[in-house]
Amino acid sequence: MNTDRTMKVTVYCGASTGNDPKYAEWAERLGTWIAESHGELVFGAGGVGLMGIVAKSVLEHGGSAHGIIPQELADRERPYEGLTTVEIVHDMDERKRRMMELGDVYIAFPGGPGTVEEITEAFSWARIGLTSRPCIFFNLDGYWDPIATMYRHMVDEGFLTQESLDTLLFATSFDQIVPWVRNYVPPRVRTYTRTQ
Repeated sequence: MNTDRTMKVTVYCGASTGNDPKYAEWAERLGTWIAESHGELVFGAGGVGLMGIVAKSVLEHGGSAHGIIPQELADRERPYEGLTTVEIVHDMDERKRRMMELGDVYIAFPGGPGTVEEITEAFSWARIGLTSRPCIFFNLDGYWDPIATMYRHMVDEGFLTQESLDTLLFATSFDQIVPWVRNYVPPRVRTYTRTQ
């Protein structure tokens, strides 16, 4: 990544691999990019689906992978073996907080409702000043286009400012990420006007 220090990349992605082999292929590329760029992966510690593929790729290419998993999930499924660190936390809320605290950038790769929830919460927290890190949707073959459309609709209807929307990146290549992070300016902390 050629940044001044190691960048910790929090990745949100599917616990399944989806129906198209491209998702697994690109998850492997993501892990390779993180490792070869001297970054560190922060993720939910799972060994299945795209999560497991990203972690495996990071580790196979000499990178570091830090997993955070709630005790309940750790009891049901073992964290991915060989992680650099594994942190077991009380519940999902604490897991999400820790993943945000540890990461320097948050990337949503293709996934399901949990992925949408996590990146949306990160973006929401940025808008109220609880985090200052950039949020990125890796928009593989337009996967996140419906989300982008929904956000534009929020702007049109007055529930989101264009200024805030402009602090989100819908990336189509890894090369876009580091320049975006370097030049990132957090959204202005929103204020509220009491209605009568």
